[in-house]
Amino acid sequence: MSEAHDEIEDSSAPLIEHLAELRTRLIRAVVAFIIGMVLAFTVAEPILQFLLEPIEATLRSLGDPSPTMQYTSPQEYLFTLFRISMVFGFALAFPVISYQLWRFVAPGLYRSEKGAFLPFLVASPAMFLLGASFAHFVVTPLAMAFFLGFADVSSIFAELLARAADTLPAGVPIDTAVVPENSEGMRITFFGKVNESLDITLKFIIAFGLCFQLPVLLTLMGKAGLVSSEGLASVRKYAVVAILVLAAVVTPPDVTTQLILFVVVYGLYEISIFLVRMVEKKREKELKAQGLWFEEEPDTENDPLMKQFDEDAKDDRT
Repeated sequence: MSEAHDEIEDSSAPLIEHLAELRTRLIRAVVAFIIGMVLAFTVAEPILQFLLEPIEATLRSLGDPSPTMQYTSPQEYLFTLFRISMVFGFALAFPVISYQLWRFVAPGLYRSEKGAFLPFLVASPAMFLLGASFAHFVVTPLAMAFFLGFADVSSIFAELLARAADTLPAGVPIDTAVVPENSEGMRITFFGKVNESLDITLKFIIAFGLCFQLPVLLTLMGKAGLVSSEGLASVRKYAVVAILVLAAVVTPPDVTTQLILFVVVYGLYEISIFLVRMVEKKREKELKAQGLWFEEEPDTENDPLMKQFDEDAKDDRT
């Protein structure tokens, strides 16, 4: 009975050690995230101004001399800053978080597996940053120009100034604040809310950042043998349809923006096929060097040329 008890204790010891190691890694990752969030909160307002630059540029191009955002509840602006600090705090802490993940996973990997996994751990944040930059500097300005292009005037401030100058009585200084009468029906103007405008920007950044993970994901799957370059190429037409649907869902109903997203994501898909093919060639070369590579035998049953060759050979023998 005691021997069986000892065997149970011995078998459970590695599990307890793994759980203790996991707890240590998680605590360090959470601490890094909290520190990153605090650091990001100290510069949350400049980050918010940076994220809203595409909207500001669009409003100015539509005639608003002083683009203004509003919030309608006392806690809304503070929660917006908290949201920014969480997103960018995670970005700041990602190197530490990925390092803790690597330290937890690496002892269970072979040397070849470590060499295969580590480059993807570095490439993933780089590709996400590239996709986020593309979304902020290319896609978001196009989307804002499309959305705000339907507004009559981009801001009520610009509307009041433009009409006040024409309706001031003689002798009254031009800089006198006057709210002019309106006899032309309801005026449709843009009163941008901070949290809603930020939500659109962050959605674009996250969506394109994830889309740019496509080469990393497919190449990693190819290295694991889950997909092949031939298989990816054979479903290319289905991938085109899926990318078109993605472009229609993620981007606004603007043909230019949808076309840009389609070209970019489809280009990433073709790059993924090329990278998977390179992985396959490298694996084939390594197996040939080890003497473990065997060429596949030709499929004579389904090949019409081979069938005809076999039939001719039979006729010659008879």
